[in-house]
Amino acid sequence: MNDRAHNENSLFKSEDWMAVWIGLFVFVLGLLAIGGNDVLGWAAKANTWTTLSKAVAPVSKAYEGMSSITSLILTYLFMLVITTIGAGLLGFNLKKFTGGFTLIFWITFVCWVAGHNAYIAATPDKLKDLGIPWSLNLTGEAGYIIALIVGLIIGNFFTGFAGYLKEAARPEWFIKTAIVIMGAALGVKACSALGLATTVMIRGLCAIIEAYLIYWAVVYYISRKYFKLNPEWSAPLAAGISICGVSAAIAAGGAIRSRPIIPVMVSSLVIIFAVVELVILPFAAQAFLHHEPMVAGAWMGLAVKTDGAAVASGAITDSLIRAKALAVDGVNYEQGWILMATTTTKIFIDMFIGIWAFLLAIVWVYFIDRKPGEKVQAVEIWNRFPKFVIGYFVTFIILLIWGLNNPEAVDSTLKLATSETDVFRQTFFAMTFFSIGVISNFSVLKQQGLGKLALVYVLALFGFIIWVGLLISWIFFHGIKPPIIGG
Repeated sequence: MNDRAHNENSLFKSEDWMAVWIGLFVFVLGLLAIGGNDVLGWAAKANTWTTLSKAVAPVSKAYEGMSSITSLILTYLFMLVITTIGAGLLGFNLKKFTGGFTLIFWITFVCWVAGHNAYIAATPDKLKDLGIPWSLNLTGEAGYIIALIVGLIIGNFFTGFAGYLKEAARPEWFIKTAIVIMGAALGVKACSALGLATTVMIRGLCAIIEAYLIYWAVVYYISRKYFKLNPEWSAPLAAGISICGVSAAIAAGGAIRSRPIIPVMVSSLVIIFAVVELVILPFAAQAFLHHEPMVAGAWMGLAVKTDGAAVASGAITDSLIRAKALAVDGVNYEQGWILMATTTTKIFIDMFIGIWAFLLAIVWVYFIDRKPGEKVQAVEIWNRFPKFVIGYFVTFIILLIWGLNNPEAVDSTLKLATSETDVFRQTFFAMTFFSIGVISNFSVLKQQGLGKLALVYVLALFGFIIWVGLLISWIFFHGIKPPIIGG
């Protein structure tokens, strides 16, 4: 076994495995809330705000008397301790890591909070409650964009400062940890989805299988055939565009052993274009699909590439189409069913990440990287498999089984537990994008092919994927209507 494979499979010597341990540790602490031990409720959650004093608060009502400053400091100290322990086991320079991490955390959190300003983040269905006349409708995920932009400014114009942060700027480690934690929330969402209309569930599953078997293959073919990108570039790009954006790009990159910079570059494109889709697609759905509301909802889930942006798109579409159906046709649809179609398809897409990573590992071992006459051992599949996906499946399956066996616990305790762990998932995600910016020097990325990567992304997304997603949504959800109030 070569040194790289040895390190990747060492339980405490790879970022992959360290993401599993840190993610599972946060997950276990979150589970204690089920037994009444709310040990993470102090975690600092960013709220959509018009007054800065209300921008941050502890995530749990049990800690509502705690000040936002105390909540923030505790969140910082907790994340500093768990990551520093991991950094020590990984052999990082701890003095540089702790200093860099401290700056990354606080700069990122300021960006995250700024992105939650109501005039930036509020969606149309929330404007009245917040008492504001307009918003950019970008959701709190605008904080990711701000973090990325600030990181890019530092990485390109303050290179000395970027060099100081480099030891702690670990986007792959941060995002992998976030994905492990994310599995728990998806498990709970899947429990809720299993109680929804069977027709929507079955059609949603069929739709995503149909869509992604088409999406991935075509994007990969286009990037290889017409843009001459090699497999190392094409696979993470195809996964990022076709499956679930950042998470899929990172998983695919790990499965094929691409250079870390490649999924990082794809990730930066994903988050930028997800915001573009969020701004455009719900209004297109209102204009052309108000007679097919469930088609519109599923389309948001199939087309928009990050979880937050997709669900936000579904919520906006739900509000816009119900308003137009009532005004034009006098039909008053029940709230939430259009959003449910979005959420259902998105859950299935997220579940697909681990399966696709496993399939890519097999294909790359036996077909892409295999030399003529070489005998490949099955253990190489394990060596290639992104280990953090194991943590993702563990948290997902535990919460799914728990919720199915205790349905009364889903709303009472499981959602509380995952809302607390999700604070750390979101923070790790935000730090990922800041770190991507810090390590992304445009002059270097240009030489490595960022321009060509962006061109493939734009052509595939707006020239193909959005419209195939619409067609598949129409095939599987055409004619299905939400319940009508008073109907």
